[in-house]
Amino acid sequence: MTNDVIANDPQITMYGADWCRDCVRSKALLDARGVAYTYVDLVADENGAERAQAISGRTQIPVVVFPDGSHQVEPSDRDLEAKLTELGVL
Repeated sequence: MTNDVIANDPQITMYGADWCRDCVRSKALLDARGVAYTYVDLVADENGAERAQAISGRTQIPVVVFPDGSHQVEPSDRDLEAKLTELGVL
């Protein structure tokens, strides 16, 4: 898959909750950078936490899933920006 395809089909999903400071920070970065993503609110989606844990094998959030099949758990802004740049999203 080329970066152009990824950039034009940004299937990024973030699993998080509004009470989580890391989630709020990662969501703010995605919003500020104009990145298209799907947000799964773990409070509103009763199965969301199970899906996030199945992806990451951990209970920490946020879990950010990228179109290349990789994911990050509790990413720093620097790590999240680096991955988005690698994918050609930024």
